[in-house]
Amino acid sequence: MSATTSQAPTKLQLLELLAAIGTAQWRDFAAAAAHHGLTAMQAKVLAQLDGPLPMRGLAALLVCEASNVTGIVDRLEARELVRREADPADRRVKNVVATDAGREIIRRVREEMQQTHGALDTLDEAESATLYALLQRLRPTMEKDA
Repeated sequence: MSATTSQAPTKLQLLELLAAIGTAQWRDFAAAAAHHGLTAMQAKVLAQLDGPLPMRGLAALLVCEASNVTGIVDRLEARELVRREADPADRRVKNVVATDAGREIIRRVREEMQQTHGALDTLDEAESATLYALLQRLRPTMEKDA
């Protein structure tokens, strides 16, 4: 499809573009995480922790087995980036909570994603606002079953 063509892209073209951008963003995220001694999955766990999250919920968000999350959380806990707390509503449930150090390190990882920041810098203010609005519109449908 050329830049002068006004024909709307197909869903397949949109999906391929989203996948390519997602892959590039994930590589950038993983590289920034590695700079801080984190695996991509450890950083992804930290990125999911806006508040207390049960281990099972974390596994669902990461689309992996709860046993895998246990190992990841163990390593993050050893670095004092997260802690486990009993859920006040059900003491059998363990919530994972980011520590101040964990929140700081994921902030720095996001800040250091140079390729992603560079790509976003190519957009002017109106384009950024449009992209943000479109992504906001897609997000609820994409996260519906998460």
